[in-house]
Amino acid sequence: MISPDSKVSVCIPARQGSSRFPGKPLATLAGKPLIQHVYEAAKQVPQVGEILVVTDHDAILQTVQAFGGDVCLVTEPCRTGTDRVAKVASQLAHNCVVNLQADEILLHPELLSNLIQPFLSSGADIGTLKRKLSSQEDRDNPSIVKVVTNQQGQALYFSRSTVPCWRDGIPDNIDDAFWMHLGIYIFRKSTLQQFSELPTGFLEEAEKLEQLRALEHGMPISVWETKHESLRIDTPEDLVMAESFLNKK
Repeated sequence: MISPDSKVSVCIPARQGSSRFPGKPLATLAGKPLIQHVYEAAKQVPQVGEILVVTDHDAILQTVQAFGGDVCLVTEPCRTGTDRVAKVASQLAHNCVVNLQADEILLHPELLSNLIQPFLSSGADIGTLKRKLSSQEDRDNPSIVKVVTNQQGQALYFSRSTVPCWRDGIPDNIDDAFWMHLGIYIFRKSTLQQFSELPTGFLEEAEKLEQLRALEHGMPISVWETKHESLRIDTPEDLVMAESFLNKK
């Protein structure tokens, strides 16, 4: 049995406006709104003690309430999803908070456990996940964020560009040349509050990646590996492919 101290709160920031896919959290996938898929997948993770959707729109609020989920409305402007989560952190039951993207469907509960378990047993203040990236098409795709880490497993940099750049070509014997970053974060509450009070960084603004704010201000981010897959919905085309994938399953 898992003790209360080993439980975490999961927040799912769900914004109605999206430049590439307006109304994405409410898009229908396999007969359910996308936000419901994300919520129900998180419920399968044994370390999760509570789940709260944080939204800026009444339609999302009503949809989550309709399927029995917990949700709250934060209408004031927020720079990022993490900043929106920080607005409600004080009302959460647990000291560690997971920021789970509203368009990231976990295909196995162990994916989130791969983040929560090592974080809880470490002294880290911020954690996230990476997964091996082998496809050349994915490496060149700016929608897929890449991460490089040091030998202690802490993030050195996140980028939409292909990093690292192998000047002389990738050696045949290198298995861990590229890593995809999964935009799932875990914070201790005090660190989350500290993060949300920092000004937007130069690199954060350049790459449009909120995690770079932490690195620019000297806040280390621990990165753990997961081998489990997830479905990320960035565009309407991704939704079509996800529908096909789930129908085959």
